Amino acid sequence: MKLFRQKKKDRNSASPDTGEAPTPPDHPPPTDIPEPAGSQPSGVLDSDEPHGKSGITSAHNAKETGRKGLFGRLRSGLKKTRDILTTDIDDLFLGKRRIDDDMLEDLEELLITSDIGVQTTMEMVEGIRKRTRSISGPEELKTVMKEEVLALMSDYQAPTFADPLPKPYVVMVLGVNGVGKTTTIGKLAALAASEGKKVLIAASDTFRAAATEQLTIWAERAGADLVSHRDGADPAAVAYDGIEAALSRKVDIVFIDTAGRLHTKVNLMAELKKIKRTITKKLPEAPHEVLLVLDATTGQNALSQAAMFNDEMKVTAIALTKLDGTAKGGIVVSICSQLKIPLKYIGVGEKIDDLQAFDPEEFADALFSPPVA
Repeated sequence: MKLFRQKKKDRNSASPDTGEAPTPPDHPPPTDIPEPAGSQPSGVLDSDEPHGKSGITSAHNAKETGRKGLFGRLRSGLKKTRDILTTDIDDLFLGKRRIDDDMLEDLEELLITSDIGVQTTMEMVEGIRKRTRSISGPEELKTVMKEEVLALMSDYQAPTFADPLPKPYVVMVLGVNGVGKTTTIGKLAALAASEGKKVLIAASDTFRAAATEQLTIWAERAGADLVSHRDGADPAAVAYDGIEAALSRKVDIVFIDTAGRLHTKVNLMAELKKIKRTITKKLPEAPHEVLLVLDATTGQNALSQAAMFNDEMKVTAIALTKLDGTAKGGIVVSICSQLKIPLKYIGVGEKIDDLQAFDPEEFADALFSPPVA
């Protein structure tokens, strides 16, 4: 077991084991599936991101820019989706002054194209249908759509590491390969560190090539400790040692990385359940949060992944990445209205401070905001 600290460069030193680690799994490690085209290669981090403690400085700078700066990045990230929605809504009114059944059918198709989903689209269109008399142009329709979107997402509030939390607060992070799970852990670690929290990351994805190397870099950037074992080691043993180290070092927040092979594989779910049982054995109330990372570019497939993971692991929160790389930003509305699982974070860029706490009002504003002059 290797224990990494920001100020301790000797990564070959081992901490004494004070508890009996779980026995190794009785099944051979399955082969990782290849990451989807266009995703960041394993072990390679964004070259334009800051290194070392400058990652935390970047997170501090994000707070200093205020909500205006965050809104600007969110608006920029949603550009593809907004362009489709707003431009096509303007086109719907060409030669027409009032909404009719044909226009509502075109609107349904437009919303489904943005990956809002059939069920959610029907709910939105029905709400708009009841208000057609008050709509005489594209801007009024956008206002009504924004209100309908907010109504579907009204139960969701942005979280903060500044809130009182159990110590250590354990976050078990799930997600299939290629969704940006490791990067999300790194960004969350930097965010927590910027809030003055002491952070530890447990590298429990021991099967994917270069997973530990990636987390090592992220831990150094965030000033977090890292607990890892050799490649192919028992993931549950890493999680166990991570919790043990967090207790002895009085760590505030623990992020536990996990494997992400195909979510339909029985052995993956069995492995994740074993990790969860092991965490609970060491710390009965943990994990306090089971965070599922989804890729916005996969659209409605993200909902299928969420349903699968939730059935097996009881997901408590969702982080949605890569919103800046898709015209399917409507998936946010679909997730909020259908899954009944809090959407806590959205990723709108590759930089360390482009992972934001989800705010429904800001999202709706950015989705339907007028062009910047």
